[in-house]
Formats: sequence, C-alpha cells, structure tokens
Amino acid sequence: MRLRFTKMHGLGNDFVVIDGISQKLRLTPEKVRKLSDRHFGIGCDQVLLVEVPNSPDVDFRYRIYNADGGEVENCGNGARCFARFVRDRRLTGKSSIKVETASGIMTLNVHEDDEVTVDMGVPVLDPADIPFSAPSRAVTYPLELEARSVNIGAVSMGNPHAVTIVDDVAQAPVNILGPMIESHPRFPSRVNAGFMQVISPSEIRLRVYERGAGETLACGTGACAAVVAGRLQGLLDDAVTVHLPGGSLHIQWAGEGQPVLMKGPATNVFHGQVRL
Repeated sequence: MRLRFTKMHGLGNDFVVIDGISQKLRLTPEKVRKLSDRHFGIGCDQVLLVEVPNSPDVDFRYRIYNADGGEVENCGNGARCFARFVRDRRLTGKSSIKVETASGIMTLNVHEDDEVTVDMGVPVLDPADIPFSAPSRAVTYPLELEARSVNIGAVSMGNPHAVTIVDDVAQAPVNILGPMIESHPRFPSRVNAGFMQVISPSEIRLRVYERGAGETLACGTGACAAVVAGRLQGLLDDAVTVHLPGGSLHIQWAGEGQPVLMKGPATNVFHGQVRL
C-alpha cells in the first residue's frame, strides 16, 4: 500500500506524521522502524498517528511511536506538530484542539504566528506513578550508575524523566550517562534523561537523551520536566526559556497542582508517499 505522510519538526526533533482517519493502516513495530530508518526509510525520531478519538468530547486521538517501534505516552514537540498538521490538512478548523493520548487528554492552542501552546497537564511527582522506585517522594534522588552516582529530579509529564543538573551542558557526557540512566532498573518503563544547565532563574540550557531514540535536538516534555525539577529545587522562576540544541521553548509552571504550559514552533518539511 502507498501511505501519505508529512515530515515535520519541532526545533529539529523530527517526525513522520500520518493521517490515520482518511487512510486505513495498522502500524506494527516493524513498520515504524522502517519508516524511522534514516538510511532505508524516511527518517525521524518519532512517528505520529492521527486517529478518530474514542471519546466524543475530544477531537482526535494522538499516538506516538519511537524510532525503535515502541509506543509511548507523550511527546510535547510532536503535539505542536500534530496541531499544525490537523489544521493544515483541514481535518479541523479549530484553533483550540483537544486530543486523547495514552496519558490523558491534552489541549493544543494554535496561534496566528503558527506557534503552538500545549497544556501539558499537571506534572506527576509521586515516585510510584512516574514510575520510579523510591521509598518516598523527595526533591532529588541519588542514582547509582557504573562507578559513579548522580542526583536526579524525577518527574512524569505523561512520560518519565530524570533531570540532572550539570555545570556545562555542552561538556556533559550525555552519550555515556544517557543510556545508563535510560535503562536504570529503578525506572521499570525506562526513562528520558535530561541534562540541565541553569543560566539564570529564567533561562536554562538542556540536552535530552530520549528513550528509544537517543539524544534528540529538542524534547518538549523534557523541557517541561526540567523546569519542574528546577522549580522544585528553588532554582527557577515560573516562566523559563529553555535552550535546546534545535532552538528554544518557553515554559510556564505556576507550581504544584498547576499544569505546565509549553509554547514553541512546529514546522512542515515536506509531504510525500511511501510504499509499506
């Protein structure tokens, strides 16, 4: 079969976005890996699928598959691309769009400049719900790695994150520590590993090693988790600019019990068809 798709990116975090409403398909892990392969396929960090929702109170179902074929709960950069995609493809004319995800309902707001604000929901901090193995909730946790220990903030933004503060994010050993943290046994569903440098209370630099994808140019949920972790440690204000390798996001969090708001761009790269 020939499958229509759009290649998009949010600050360099790139996606293959597929309309699963007007065309019928079943994505298997093998097909996702084929689409994601940068040498033999289209190439992307994640495949995003637009589907009919299960609930009549929302507009779409939003599904996310990592490059390794595994389905995951959430992706903030992908959510912004999802919002632009459904409007560009005239699947909706709404500027405020509600979508079902594996982690709950998400609201996407498209602005006139084509930037998108995503209500990422209230961060989850209880270890059992992240999920993360710890005897009780704490602001930071020691995590034992091979021959060293790091302190992390543990947060779920619909998907699990471990955030480590570093002096210089450019020099941080992301490709060494990232895989160790991602597959640490205290995170039974694996985890996204964030490395954060605090520049000021309103500005940070961040690199993220994503589970199932490796280091990406940007991670929206990772940016949200980093701001939450930094706020809980008393290091950040309620509005923070997050500089990632692919560009910057603007994150707002008023504090515990409140949702995290993320604003940033979503960009079309090209449209095409691929035979599966």
